[in-house]
Amino acid sequence: MAVQIKICGIREDRALEAVIEAKADFGGFIFHQSSPRNLTISEASRLTALAEDRIQRVGLMVNPNDDFLCELAAHASLDAVQLQGSESPERVGQIRELLGVRAWKAIAVASREDILRAEAYADTADFILFDAKTPPGALPGGMGLRFDWNLLKGLDVGLPWGLAGGLNADNVAEAIRLTRTPLVDVCSGTEAAPGIKDVDKIAAFCKAAREA
Repeated sequence: MAVQIKICGIREDRALEAVIEAKADFGGFIFHQSSPRNLTISEASRLTALAEDRIQRVGLMVNPNDDFLCELAAHASLDAVQLQGSESPERVGQIRELLGVRAWKAIAVASREDILRAEAYADTADFILFDAKTPPGALPGGMGLRFDWNLLKGLDVGLPWGLAGGLNADNVAEAIRLTRTPLVDVCSGTEAAPGIKDVDKIAAFCKAAREA
């Protein structure tokens, strides 16, 4: 099967159209106030409506509370939620039930022990995303950092999974060949500046991933 592609950090109509034109499988929308890619619920409502039936929509959140989740669900349509914080397996299950969409759990990786943490989510998450562990106090993703991809060799955590962290058009083919990842997720590697997508980088990334 061809590798699936997720482009995260979409904030503009122009970027969304470029992601769809490049035939990515998932578009990512970030809800985290500290991020330069943060969306308001009003912005998300418009973008997710524009994306409906054209690309699968994934909302990235960090330890969201129920009030926010209910407000978001009332105004914006998502196909999956990506939980990027310290959510426990039990909390992931609660959020999946509350929103009625697929739950992705991001695992911050610096060692093999981090990867093995994914097994705890086998009963409550639908998908695991292995991302690079960022420094304490930094954003939980979107910083262009990568981890040792060799840690994923021979991986079997009992769930579908994907790779994020430091990917770009120049290294995504190597990442796919080395890890055999079913999905690649990119954010900063398709930007001209934090929060500003580059149409050419989006097209180049998707082409490189498809041809790997």
